[in-house]
Amino acid sequence: MNDPELTPRSDQASAQPAGAAKRTYPERPLGSLLTLLAGFAVLAYGLDQLTKLWVTGTMVEGQITHVIPGLLDWIYIRNAGAAFSIGENITWVFALAMAVVAAVILVQARKLGSRWWAIACGMLLGGSLGNLTDRLFRDPYFGMGHVVDFIAFPHFAIFNIADSSIVGSVILICILTLKGIPFGRHRPEPVEETKDA
Repeated sequence: MNDPELTPRSDQASAQPAGAAKRTYPERPLGSLLTLLAGFAVLAYGLDQLTKLWVTGTMVEGQITHVIPGLLDWIYIRNAGAAFSIGENITWVFALAMAVVAAVILVQARKLGSRWWAIACGMLLGGSLGNLTDRLFRDPYFGMGHVVDFIAFPHFAIFNIADSSIVGSVILICILTLKGIPFGRHRPEPVEETKDA
């Protein structure tokens, strides 16, 4: 991937020791980054909720539909816990955690300086809101709702589009962190005033 945002530039103008050139990255206008974040969030949330509506409207709980035999099935289940049905008795904790994640993203969004971080945050926000919607508004009652899962691969957990979006965002965040791509906008370095002799 030959993206300028993922390829650091050497700032030769700065007075740095040899071999210690400062890495800089192009910045995008904040408005376009917020639009990108919102777009990916809406896409992830919309796909998640539409597929869940389709599953609940066309399948009965426990039904198995073979999509690609031996490789991919639709299995309609309702999950009270997290991945692999962990923590089924503390559903409210997951609802609270997803609400906190969404709130943190919304608060930090104004500091964005990279479109790849905007994409990652948008995917995380959309996925978190998708599963939070289930926790809040699905049976058995508010805050303790069971999440609709249906995507099943052999010998793997059953999950949904929101889960996929969250996992994808975490992978992207790890890549950005390892590559040293900064989340925030660069602050200009202070310039010392020089007096004419």
